[in-house]
Amino acid sequence: MKRIVILGSTGSIGTQTLDVVAQHPEELKVIGLAAHSRIDELFAQARAFNVRHVALGDERMAETASAEELKNWIAQTNNAGSKARTSSLSSALSWVEGGRQGTVGFGADAVVELAQLPEADVVVNALVGAAGLRASCAALEAGKVLALANKESLVVGGDLIIPLARELDQLRRANGQAPLYGPAGALMPIDSEHGAIYQCLLGEDAKTVSRLWVTASGGPFRGKTRAELTNITPAQALAHPTWNMGAKISIDSSTLMNKGLEVIEAHHLFAMPYDQIAVVVQPQSAIHSMVEFADGSVIAHLGTTDMRIPIQFALSYPQRWSAPVEPLDFTKLGTLQFEAPDTDTFRALALAYHAGEVGGTLPCVMNAANEVAVAAFLAEKGSYLGIAECVETVMELHESQGVQRVESVEQLQAIDAWARQAANSYIDAQAN
Repeated sequence: MKRIVILGSTGSIGTQTLDVVAQHPEELKVIGLAAHSRIDELFAQARAFNVRHVALGDERMAETASAEELKNWIAQTNNAGSKARTSSLSSALSWVEGGRQGTVGFGADAVVELAQLPEADVVVNALVGAAGLRASCAALEAGKVLALANKESLVVGGDLIIPLARELDQLRRANGQAPLYGPAGALMPIDSEHGAIYQCLLGEDAKTVSRLWVTASGGPFRGKTRAELTNITPAQALAHPTWNMGAKISIDSSTLMNKGLEVIEAHHLFAMPYDQIAVVVQPQSAIHSMVEFADGSVIAHLGTTDMRIPIQFALSYPQRWSAPVEPLDFTKLGTLQFEAPDTDTFRALALAYHAGEVGGTLPCVMNAANEVAVAAFLAEKGSYLGIAECVETVMELHESQGVQRVESVEQLQAIDAWARQAANSYIDAQAN
């Protein structure tokens, strides 16, 4: 049985991961859950899956939840009158029942600590945004398999994450924890596109790969011109045609920034040059990605548009368990369409390619500026087309000051903060 920690458990990926766990109780056991601020949902999940370790990234939740409420939750979780000990409610509350300890933590450090639980085998990182990088590094450093859904970990800190994953892969092989065939599995991508490429490469010689094809649905505005996107509302941008996702990733999908982030991820995950990573629009979302080889052969990964499939593979590898959803019926699929992405209208994709090719701290700046611009758009403080304009402006400013080599999480946090300030200044200036 694999013991897993889910970071970002109340989000779309987190809840679907719990659904996979519920379908395979003999294979998976949840031992830790973390969310940002949805305290009621987090506690409900913990009760449902009998989880003893939880954390809330927003430390203000410690003020929202009284000590008495937490003690009541602990008692309900354990089905017994456990004695809770409050060391400092602003940091953590712990208890012991039946000789076993449980914890409730608050703040970013508490989330990172969950990623290092000694008894954990796998950490599912489904946190949203750059906050996930610290947790990813911590999980790998602690020897945990990292099932990664947090794009920013690789986009911002791929230069830090990949060496850690390679070290852990070597350790897993030395300790006999790796599969006899295929990758050692220290870093398992949950994203449907990267999970697809991962599977297409199983048993293949990476040296024979000529191109990775990353597929895109095209989002809700496929075929639109820039003029038609001038007055787009958040509600329109959130209406994704094929995938059910969270707000931020839905906006990124509509601007094609999400695809740009995936290109940078693919570069790090599969050690592939950017000129050998291509994006193709596949509106039906039936093909999740493809790998083209030197002899002209192309292997494609097809499946139902449901994230529980890549989530389950990331947790079951190297095994395959029974399908978590209804399999794809090819007799009802109809046609498959392919189109080139419009990088003039959807400028974000071109910006991501540029950031990746320059490397260093530029992807960090791009990601931070995009997060700020997307948040402003969702709050109706900025325009839809203004998202890419903001990102490009902040990127140009950073390049003019000098892109740095990535050296540490602390350095990236400082760059991230600078980029967010610059992006907010740009948005404020545009509003005035």
